[in-house]
Amino acid sequence: MEHLLNVSDVSVTLQKKEILHNISFSLDSGSVLMLVGPNGAGKSTLLSAISGALPFQGRVEVEGRDIRSMSPPQIARCIGVLLQRNGGGFDYTVEDIVRLGRYASRRNPFSRSSASDEQVRQALEFTGMDALRHQTLRTLSGGETQRAFLAQVFAQDPDILLLDEPANHLDFLYQKDIFSLIDVWRKQAGKAVLCVVHDLALARKYADTVLLLHGGSCAALGTPESVFSREQLHQVYGMDVYAWMQTLYAAWQASPSDP
Repeated sequence: MEHLLNVSDVSVTLQKKEILHNISFSLDSGSVLMLVGPNGAGKSTLLSAISGALPFQGRVEVEGRDIRSMSPPQIARCIGVLLQRNGGGFDYTVEDIVRLGRYASRRNPFSRSSASDEQVRQALEFTGMDALRHQTLRTLSGGETQRAFLAQVFAQDPDILLLDEPANHLDFLYQKDIFSLIDVWRKQAGKAVLCVVHDLALARKYADTVLLLHGGSCAALGTPESVFSREQLHQVYGMDVYAWMQTLYAAWQASPSDP
């Protein structure tokens, strides 16, 4: 079976320093692979390489095609990218932002079609942003802004989503909303997600596969249960992650005052 995304021996060197070393994995339809690891492990760099934004050594294949042979519009039809922070300091409306996601599908960049209009409408409704479609980004909260940009990549209708900390700095309700939307989206035929997260609890809940990076190399690749062993996490993070997580969550266990 052909993988949606196949990454083979990808390395990235910037300013004569190797940031990533021989990373390999594949992504199949319906799957969520989460990249985890300490700061500076190379997670965001790997996303940039896969999206074609950074030069790399090795091979990246999107639906069987070498990404180096694809034009930016061709890549955009296959891959949607959502970064940690998106600019909200301008007066585009939510609908304007979402409509930009259809750019790669237009033969004429100034044209509109009923199919594109329908994709925009569906993306706004799916993300719960339809009621805010005429508001400008300046008027939105951080969570609403992130949902507007998520709607943009949904309107783009790619097969693969590359997400870099999509719920970073958002409160719990928006974190839940964002990851619930992503989880529903990836269950469509021919869709898959590659996502950077710092929160190991999110990775454990939503990931089918976890790639643990350490110092630019793959420390482990597999199911959350196999990757998140106590010994492995201690080696990568330099601390007893299990003990720390248990300490954090112990206070949330049921107390005598709970019903």
